[in-house]
Amino acid sequence: MSNALMSTYARLPVTFERGEGCELWDSDGKRYLDALSGIAVCNLGHAHPALREAICNQAAKLLHTSNIYGIAKQETLGEKITALAGMDRVFFCNSGAEANEAAIKLARLYGHNKGVDEPAIVVMEHSFHGRTLATLSATGNRKVQAGFEPLVKGFIRAPYDDIAALENIARHSPNVVAVLVEPIQGEGGVHVPAANYLNEVRRLCDQHGWLMMLDEIQTGMGRTGKMFAFQHGGITPDVMTLAKALGNGVPIGACLARGVAAETFHPGNHGSTFGGNPLACAAALAVIDTLTGEGLVERAATLGEQLRQNFTLALGEQPFVRNIRGKGLMLGIELDRPCTELVAMALARGLLINVTAGNTIRLLPPLVMSDDEAEQLVTTLTTLIGDFIANGGK
Repeated sequence: MSNALMSTYARLPVTFERGEGCELWDSDGKRYLDALSGIAVCNLGHAHPALREAICNQAAKLLHTSNIYGIAKQETLGEKITALAGMDRVFFCNSGAEANEAAIKLARLYGHNKGVDEPAIVVMEHSFHGRTLATLSATGNRKVQAGFEPLVKGFIRAPYDDIAALENIARHSPNVVAVLVEPIQGEGGVHVPAANYLNEVRRLCDQHGWLMMLDEIQTGMGRTGKMFAFQHGGITPDVMTLAKALGNGVPIGACLARGVAAETFHPGNHGSTFGGNPLACAAALAVIDTLTGEGLVERAATLGEQLRQNFTLALGEQPFVRNIRGKGLMLGIELDRPCTELVAMALARGLLINVTAGNTIRLLPPLVMSDDEAEQLVTTLTTLIGDFIANGGK
């Protein structure tokens, strides 16, 4: 690895040169099955023809002009994404952290407009919202925050999936203006809340005049078997953030809003140099058209349930498996012990996975995964976990 790069990553000893669908090949020509999708980014897999064509065509015409001027593809994308989400307006940026920054700023401005001098946002324990100063302050992970104090003020932390805790905050914290929550916690361990949790959050927000803000950066764009995870429960947030799979690898983020939240920002309140440029929007339009046109959102629901059932059959009775959970193609296999070394072991066997929260194997395969590849994933990973345990994994 090059010494010219800052040591911000503990990189695995592999460099990939090309990909196709759910497969990647490294610089030595070894093939890998990708069950991580670049951490929930490549929902269409690698080198998808529709995305490749859209990027090449746009690159041959125009990459960037800035938001000083109108951007036709940004307007088209805005109309499509707001219609799909049932929202009114959208701000485009470059990443999930930037999308969450926009949501945090929007909530604070909303609070000030209501006469709240020091507006507060309720965030959840074990959450992850990004690594900028504001978003790492909102994140419920001390490892992310350590060394970067003083943190940004204005956040009140609550246990995830605990409505009683939110009701208690409502009774004692009159300066709350919003709740920021992930529909499913990804980095926190693939935690799926109770079926009525988001509905109850919606009820409390309506009751107290709070903005309900959903971080769908990992769950959005079909990952959970709906275009957006909130659609499983029949509610709509006031603010929703997206990134990751929106561009399938081309950096783009989005902060969507409806109602009063959609009218809160005015010229000069927020901005982005690169956000929503023609190239990124062309990629995102191709992603949306492909997800909807090829039935991949429905595929994520069907294949995800198939994978969960097959992993449950193979591992569910094992004493070292605490839980197998998830929704759509966002799956977590929680073991009774730390298992981060499984990532390198899987890599050696040609499989890309991730371990989060120390003991939960996180699977985020591309939505284009075939039945045969899904079977290969179950077989390879089940064998790997068995070998890990047999060799005293701890």
